[in-house]
Amino acid sequence: MSAAELQSGDIVFKNVSIVDGSGTVPRFQSNVVVRGDSILCISESALLAASTPGVRIIDGQSGKLALSPGFIDMHAHSDLSLLHTPDHAAKLTQGVTLEVVGQDGIGYAPIAGWNGNPAEESFWRWRSVREYLDTLDSSRVATNVAYLVPQGNLRMLVLGYDPRAATQDEIDKMKAILETAMNDGAVGMSSGLTYVPGMYASTSELGQLLTVVARRGGYYCPHTRSYGKVRLHLTHATLNFAENRGRAAEFLQMIDSAIADGIDITLDTYPYLPGSTTLAALLPSWAGAAAKRPETVAKIRHDVEVVGTDGCHGCTLEWSTIEICGVSNDPSLVSTCIGKTVADIAASHNPPWDTFDVFVDILLRDRLATTILQHVGHEENVRAIMRHPQHTGGSDGILTAVKPHPRGARDLYALDPDALSSYATVQPVTIFEGGLEEAVAHLTSRSARVIGLKDRGLVRESYKADLVLFDPETVEDVATFANPRQPAKGIVTVMVNGVLALDEGKLTGQRSGQTLRA
Repeated sequence: MSAAELQSGDIVFKNVSIVDGSGTVPRFQSNVVVRGDSILCISESALLAASTPGVRIIDGQSGKLALSPGFIDMHAHSDLSLLHTPDHAAKLTQGVTLEVVGQDGIGYAPIAGWNGNPAEESFWRWRSVREYLDTLDSSRVATNVAYLVPQGNLRMLVLGYDPRAATQDEIDKMKAILETAMNDGAVGMSSGLTYVPGMYASTSELGQLLTVVARRGGYYCPHTRSYGKVRLHLTHATLNFAENRGRAAEFLQMIDSAIADGIDITLDTYPYLPGSTTLAALLPSWAGAAAKRPETVAKIRHDVEVVGTDGCHGCTLEWSTIEICGVSNDPSLVSTCIGKTVADIAASHNPPWDTFDVFVDILLRDRLATTILQHVGHEENVRAIMRHPQHTGGSDGILTAVKPHPRGARDLYALDPDALSSYATVQPVTIFEGGLEEAVAHLTSRSARVIGLKDRGLVRESYKADLVLFDPETVEDVATFANPRQPAKGIVTVMVNGVLALDEGKLTGQRSGQTLRA
């Protein structure tokens, strides 16, 4: 291609170091021409005459800057953040160009009248998956979006919160709703089998739902259980709590055995020891809103402190590991609870309160809407699971808390120079033996394959121009637990469907994301 063939409106990444996302091709220096929403050509020739009018040249500084596919967040909770915080700086500033929402079996379409519906009626403009995706498109969202049908919503629509096995007639109704949702463009189904009401689903119920997903070529994204011959993606596949310390090898052997048996299985995790959920999720499933009924409080105490609660994977609650990070209904809790563990809060009273009483008090005052960090992870497990070749990146980021988990603003752990030095080169721990090339693949092409995308996840001619230009020497995820709302360093340019969303480190205000429908 010659300079004469460039057209006004073309964008050229000049002399960039291309990390193509495959994980197998060594980085190489070249020029990339973007026209419209796609990559027009990749060429080493001197096609970049500055005299071509209307052509934007972005200088890669003789290969100092790396160009890769846009990063894909396989586990995002931006379902509403895309709409009420439209600049979506938390994701764009770290290079994310595509998010998969509808996670954990709890979502906002099809409407089930639950999960914190916004108070503003004008905001709530949809009922079906199609209408939700249409709302995202008409609102001009900042990133691309793929959607999973939440299994909990299906159950809520048909059975409500009834903690029993579904009848065949009820399963058939759920299957019909799921069929419609898949026709509307969903790429698969998620489930939160430690959350009410999804946890009440039987093996038969899940298996029959998955026949719909499999027939449509979608994938299943569960917390803990899998049924049926369907592509399986294990979401936030971490091994937490004291019982699982050092057991990653056992888990990965199960994954490898399943792959050897012909099962298409992938997984995602985030590189943190704490997890994040709601305080109410830790209640035993039988309790529901029973924390409001004094006659049941003693039984709840026995479950969470002695027997173990299925809301915490069968474990008892360790109050020193449960940190309050967000409140919704009682502003007075912000100053007294945010950033403190339940044990800290109990000890701050004079005389000290009972920790379980603090737990119940916060639940009641915040009407079961409190979000938490749970410090229960193990570094050796995190590193071992990240090493697996079927692993992808998923932030599990909840962006709306007062003091959110920094994972929502940090998907760059694979590219962080500190992470590469400790995970890729330093012995005896070797995670990314393939260096930057493997790290980028972990965030791009692997994820695109899971979703079923044929034209994203790689720097290739004719692929969609979702691209990230960054400095491999300075890229760094600087968000912390103390200050989680910090943009990443070293991200120079982010392009979504051929439009510059971040230019020279600054948001442009251009929102060119699309819903990617199956």
